[in-house]
Amino acid sequence: MKITAIKTFPVRIPLKPEFRMVSALGKHEVSLYPIIRIETDSDIDGVGEATVIPRWSGETVWSAQSIIDEVFAPLLIGKDPYDIEGIDLVMDQAAQGNWFAKSAIEMACWDIQGKDQGKPVYRLLGGPVRSPKIRCRFSMGAYDPERARRRAKELIDLGFTTIKVKVGTVLKEDIERVRIVRETIGPDYDIVIDANCGFDVATAIEAANALKDCNVTLFEQPTPRDDYHGLAEVRNSIAAEVMADDICFDASHAMQCIRHQACDVISVYPGKNGGLRKSMEIVKLAAEHGVACSIGSNLELDIASAAMCHLVLAHENMNVEKYPGDIMGPIYHSARIVKQPLEIEGPFITLSDRPGLGVDVDWGIVEAHLMSR
Repeated sequence: MKITAIKTFPVRIPLKPEFRMVSALGKHEVSLYPIIRIETDSDIDGVGEATVIPRWSGETVWSAQSIIDEVFAPLLIGKDPYDIEGIDLVMDQAAQGNWFAKSAIEMACWDIQGKDQGKPVYRLLGGPVRSPKIRCRFSMGAYDPERARRRAKELIDLGFTTIKVKVGTVLKEDIERVRIVRETIGPDYDIVIDANCGFDVATAIEAANALKDCNVTLFEQPTPRDDYHGLAEVRNSIAAEVMADDICFDASHAMQCIRHQACDVISVYPGKNGGLRKSMEIVKLAAEHGVACSIGSNLELDIASAAMCHLVLAHENMNVEKYPGDIMGPIYHSARIVKQPLEIEGPFITLSDRPGLGVDVDWGIVEAHLMSR
């Protein structure tokens, strides 16, 4: 089987007003993502999605489209979509970074393989180790007090047992927000806080100590990128466990976290890591060193969310039972671009056993949301 074409479709899909995100990285009110389709000489197509956010990975919808159309596609035409490692090597030799663009191509190749063999991708990754019905936490933005109180109650009523609260903005306001959430939900539910690199070491420790009585179970990415020593200092100074996210894109970053004993858990997902194969590398490496992993999020649509679910199902060390992850992106958005949307009910997302990624793109909906320069 050979790749005959790689096509990109940049879409603009607003978030629903009640799901718009506010964090240390700013506001996210609309998603501008390229959807890709890889065509083959066997008449089997695969789809991918690059959930690019410039202030997070440095990629934009237009930069991702350009590097896919002008750099990766010419090099990959004629390649075998079964040769994932070879395709990754071609892309890595052609360009540094561009994690989400590379992931979109890689997940489309897995989609092709699954469709060709009549198997869901998680079986190609080694087979299921847990139920396809995955319990998730919910990420609450850095909202004002009244909105935080109202949203916390709504989430508990929906059945969520873990709420992630965005912090890393104004320390006093962050502390107040977390206290309001704890007061609203009571003592029997878990609270995770996520600073998205918004604190320095001293402020992160101050925040954690100020919130001791709120029983925060996990502090996600409290310190800036590249400061593994600082992350380790926070971990050694606070009661809550620490998750590495924005600091860990690839296996070398994961090794730095491990060497510095900087975290209890690493957040992985295909977009951030450059594809499912590279995510699996990190998860296996972490397992060898006794570090747990869980699934992160960049507000994905159904395609990338499906890839995330396949990763969770295929590896024991995707420890979503202890550290629920984020695979809620599709319901944040005002439109679903697939014909069989992933089933999301309350805190649960359920992956089907359909071949490939298990989602078929509705190209009419994609066309309705296409962007032009």
